[in-house]
Amino acid sequence: MTIQELYNAIGGNYDQAVRVMKLDRLIDKFVRRLKDSKVDEKLAEAGEAMDAGMLFESAHAMKGVCSNLGLDILAKAADEITEEFRPGSARRLTDDEVKDRTASGGTRKGTDPEARELRRKAGIRQ
Repeated sequence: MTIQELYNAIGGNYDQAVRVMKLDRLIDKFVRRLKDSKVDEKLAEAGEAMDAGMLFESAHAMKGVCSNLGLDILAKAADEITEEFRPGSARRLTDDEVKDRTASGGTRKGTDPEARELRRKAGIRQ
């Protein structure tokens, strides 16, 4: 499977990834690094502990990487958590909703079939 075929399969924004990374081999390299970075595990741990600082930091990191890679579904889910825990922002989600969205190492894993399927197709641990 080519990197462009992967993006088509998971609903990623390949054009965005090309604008930022320029070369398929760089896109491939950083998609693989995302999988190995454990940022999703850090986000899950922060969600379980309801550690506001770690939730913000982990979600912000995931949002940035996913945005640059054109992984819009994951970037949007991470953005929701980032904004929820941005210092000075009013909370909108309950603790249970936050825990559900960050459960088992992936934003919205528990509630969003689209994000769960994206993770499965990308080979990210469920």
